[in-house]
Amino acid sequence: MKKFLNEFKAFAMRGNVMDLAVGVIVGGAFSNITNSLINDIIMPIIGIFVGEDTFAALSFHIGPAQIMIGNFIQAVFNFIILAFVVFCLVKVINAMHRKKGEAPPAPPAPSKEEVLLTEIRDLLAKK
Repeated sequence: MKKFLNEFKAFAMRGNVMDLAVGVIVGGAFSNITNSLINDIIMPIIGIFVGEDTFAALSFHIGPAQIMIGNFIQAVFNFIILAFVVFCLVKVINAMHRKKGEAPPAPPAPSKEEVLLTEIRDLLAKK
């Protein structure tokens, strides 16, 4: 049993596991900030233009079911803003890791298939 616990401790303390744990915790906190930005600031302003108190109140009925289209659109806005911010963070981190004056890596050389397809495309374009 002690060996099992030591193996688990070694696994849990490896760098990748700790990095993942920190990422999940920070991601959860950042998600709360993004949700608040969308739900408490952006969507009420948009709600003014659609005639509702909050955008989340935008809905319609199909029989007894209430379709909450406003909630869905809020979730889409959350995703777009979160994805954009993560993209920006990755760009900044990649730029920081690149040394000054170092060019970004060159794209890989085209494969034989890509060269042949390019030649065929060019031949067809000439016709």
